[in-house]
Amino acid sequence: MSTATPTALVPLTTRDAETLIAAARRAAEDAGVTVSVTVLDAGGHPLAFRRDDRAVLISGETSTRKAYTALQLNAPTADLVDLVDLVKPDGPFHSLPTALDKPLLFIAGGIPVHRDGRLVGAIGVGGGAPEQDHGFATAAVDALAVIDR
Repeated sequence: MSTATPTALVPLTTRDAETLIAAARRAAEDAGVTVSVTVLDAGGHPLAFRRDDRAVLISGETSTRKAYTALQLNAPTADLVDLVDLVKPDGPFHSLPTALDKPLLFIAGGIPVHRDGRLVGAIGVGGGAPEQDHGFATAAVDALAVIDR
């Protein structure tokens, strides 16, 4: 019988979400890109959202869907781009998007957030080129990891 006590999972907080938003926006601003950033908790509920004044309106929706996709599949959306053929109407996983609450979006810019190796939420960035959005989201997750140490 194991006597090890499991460590309690520390959930993603609104303060963490604000840290993620600020870091992503700082990275985007440094690149001269206006973006929207969404942070979801482990249950897929919004913790924070921010759209730059001049960010295209659709970036709000794409940032949210990227975060949702990264959370549901526990993978960066940049790693999922090739899966889009699997969920097309004639693909083997065509029912996956309809089985979930919201549509998935297989475009780079969504990153799951882990704490102590466990999924606690996700961030999504929209507004730049997909590679840029991925970089901004990665910078945000890296900034949070520094604080968590």
